[in-house]
Amino acid sequence: MSPQTASSPPTLQIAQGVATLTLNRPQHRNRLEDGDLLLLLEHIAAVNADVSVRALVLTAQPNQPRPVFSAGYHLGAFRDDGETGPMPFETVPDALATARPLTLCALPGSVYGGATDLALACDFRFGVEGMELRMPAGALGLHYYPSGMQRYVARLGLGVARKLFLLAETVPDRDLLQLGFLDKLLPASELQAAAQAWCAQVLAMGPLAVQGMKQSLNEMALGWSQPTLWREREAATKASADFAEGRQAFAERRTPTFVGR
Repeated sequence: MSPQTASSPPTLQIAQGVATLTLNRPQHRNRLEDGDLLLLLEHIAAVNADVSVRALVLTAQPNQPRPVFSAGYHLGAFRDDGETGPMPFETVPDALATARPLTLCALPGSVYGGATDLALACDFRFGVEGMELRMPAGALGLHYYPSGMQRYVARLGLGVARKLFLLAETVPDRDLLQLGFLDKLLPASELQAAAQAWCAQVLAMGPLAVQGMKQSLNEMALGWSQPTLWREREAATKASADFAEGRQAFAERRTPTFVGR
C-alpha cells in the first residue's frame, strides 16, 4: 500500500504473495472512467493468473482534506441515452467478487455510488474514522444494476439495502461498522498496518482451502445450490499436499508451510 507520487490510472503491485490495486486519481476523488474499468479488469485477470498471489488489497490514494476512497463512476461519462461506454461498470465488481485470492478493501476515506459495490465485492473491508457511505442512485433517478443490488442484499440484508438504495441515506462510519459493511473501523494512521496484518494472516492459511471456501460461501449467500461442486472442493483439499502438511505440522507443533496443491 505504498503511496503513489502522481495521478494515474489504477496501479497494480505484486510482492511476496500480496497484490495491491490502488485507485490513484485523488484530485478527482478517485472517480472511475471507462479506461480505468478496463485496466482494473486486466489487473484482476493478472492477479488470478499469478498463483503466488494469495491476498489482494484494493485501496486508494485519498484526496485531502476530506479523504475519499472513490466517488464511483464518472457521471459525465453517461451518454444522453443513459448508457455508458464500451463496458458496463458492474463487470469490475463482479470480477472482483469472484477473484481467486482473498480480497480486502482498505478504505482510506468515504465511498460513494458504484464504488460502494467495489468495496462490497471484496471479502473484507477496513475503513477509517470519519468516513461515510452514500448510494445516490435513487436520488439521481437511476435503477442500479441487478448484480450489485443482489450483492447488497446477500451481504448486508434486505433491510439495509432498502435504506441505502430507496432513501439514499448517508451512513456515517460507526453505523457502517454496525451494519456489517465494515469489518474494522480504524484511525487513518492505523489502516496500512491493519491491512498488512490481515495479509499476513491470509498468507498463513492453506490457499486451496480458503480460496475454495470463499467461493462456496459467496455462492451460498447468493442462494445458489451447488452441492456437487462444494463436495468436489472439499474432496480436493482432503487429497491435497497442503492438508497432509497441515496435519503433520499440527502433530509436530510447528507452523505449516503450504504450497497450494
